[in-house]
Amino acid sequence: MTDTLPPCPECSSAYTYEMGALLVCPGCGHEWSLIAAEPTDGGEDGVIRDAVGNVLADGDTVTVIKSLKVKGSPTGIKAGTKVRNIRLVEGVDGHDIDCKVDGFGPMQLKSSVVKKA
Repeated sequence: MTDTLPPCPECSSAYTYEMGALLVCPGCGHEWSLIAAEPTDGGEDGVIRDAVGNVLADGDTVTVIKSLKVKGSPTGIKAGTKVRNIRLVEGVDGHDIDCKVDGFGPMQLKSSVVKKA
């Protein structure tokens, strides 16, 4: 790892710290992956990775790593929810996983909010 950590992409705070494979901002609570923060050379076209950098494929099982709000639902998807048999798609607005979440039905998720189970 590097000696200096990048500032928070949300609030630009310089006081970020590592927690496992994620970087955390104590100021705003934003969590992100160091792999997502580092610029890539663009050599991996078409490869979709989860929040910690694992390559995802059709049919994988993933776990949601942070609670998500769902329109029209009083409760959202809680962190730790397992989603089975995902499909990778060219989604709109970064939503590149097509899946069926138990209790919510079919929806699209961003690969940045899941990790491979």
